[in-house]
Amino acid sequence: MSNTDLLKELRIERHQREDHGHGPSRWPWIVGATVMILLAIGAGSWWLLGHRAVPVHTVAAVPAANDPGAGAVLQATGYVTARRQATVSAQLTGTLTAVLIEEGDHVKKGQVLAKLDDSEYKAALDTAVAQAKAAHALVNQYQSQLTQNLRDAARDDALAKQGLVSKQTAEQAHTLADGTRAQLASQQKQAVASDAQVVEAQVNFDYCVVHAPFDGVITTKDAQVGEIISPFSAGGGFTRTGIGTIVDMDSLEVDVDVNEAYIGRVTPSMPAEAVLDAYPDWKIPAHVIAIVPAADRGKATVKVRVAMEQKDARIVPDMGVRVSFLEAKPVAAARATKGVLVPAKAIVKRDGGDSVFIVTDGKAHRQSVQPAAQDFGDLRLIPASVNAGDNVVVSPPEDLHDGSDVSVQTQ
Repeated sequence: MSNTDLLKELRIERHQREDHGHGPSRWPWIVGATVMILLAIGAGSWWLLGHRAVPVHTVAAVPAANDPGAGAVLQATGYVTARRQATVSAQLTGTLTAVLIEEGDHVKKGQVLAKLDDSEYKAALDTAVAQAKAAHALVNQYQSQLTQNLRDAARDDALAKQGLVSKQTAEQAHTLADGTRAQLASQQKQAVASDAQVVEAQVNFDYCVVHAPFDGVITTKDAQVGEIISPFSAGGGFTRTGIGTIVDMDSLEVDVDVNEAYIGRVTPSMPAEAVLDAYPDWKIPAHVIAIVPAADRGKATVKVRVAMEQKDARIVPDMGVRVSFLEAKPVAAARATKGVLVPAKAIVKRDGGDSVFIVTDGKAHRQSVQPAAQDFGDLRLIPASVNAGDNVVVSPPEDLHDGSDVSVQTQ
């Protein structure tokens, strides 16, 4: 119904204006209603003129790249294992006085991990050192005595030639010198044995300090201060046989069990791809190290060793892994493309730069953008400034400006 028709409907006839004395006049009520209808018509016309309908497009994220493991010829599951790990223990029995490790600590080769009570071994070392010194003192004594005996024997030889002493006396002097020489040789061997005892006592004393055998990470701590540690299992549950476990994280690899019916598809150095159960979206390049020449008759599988070509702190022993054996090594993927895709028609020039209009709460907001060179058909890549799910105006009019009132017309 047009505005003219509405005005005709609101026209008051003469007989309606006459007062017949049958109650109060309806004229004020009719005028008020007319004014309200006219105001409503004007407001509707203003809203229609001020809120233009514009087509919008919901922004989409960049599509994900194809799965590089699509060319897998075989898949198998396994676990992360460490080729180099050790349960560190003392080489003698003793009481722990210090434990200097905690789970997760990174340690270097030779770093002190724990200490044992060394009082007994210190006393044994001091005793051995004292005995060695006494042995060497006797060596010096026999050496001096032998020197004197040799001089006496030479003097008696000279006197015997002159007939001043008997030949027997000279012979006795030589016999005494030979006896001293034998004692010296014996004492020298005794001194060597004493030195060896010092070395042994020193080694035992040094064993009271436990060192890291190689660089690695502490995965378990098995003993506390005050407990007895021993390399043997003596003492039942009251004696610890290990202080902790150290793992060389650079030696981590994957052991997978391949069904023996498909083991022929796997070859040494074959490219592969490992996916940790804990990080299903992380694909780790890998390759086959070796096929273990033994089968498990119970499971009908053959173990395959797989090396991971990336080292990361997130990879820890005993994690579950799924390995895909590939026909060929995948091409190194480019850095993941970030951004959103918008229609090329939504990008317009404003103030010398590229812009898009994003519709929010019935208003168009201008956003400066820098489209990437890469395109996807009729869509353009916007690396930043626009988010997935935003509604952008398609083909914005020239007079559309920041803050304009719009109504959404979804494409």
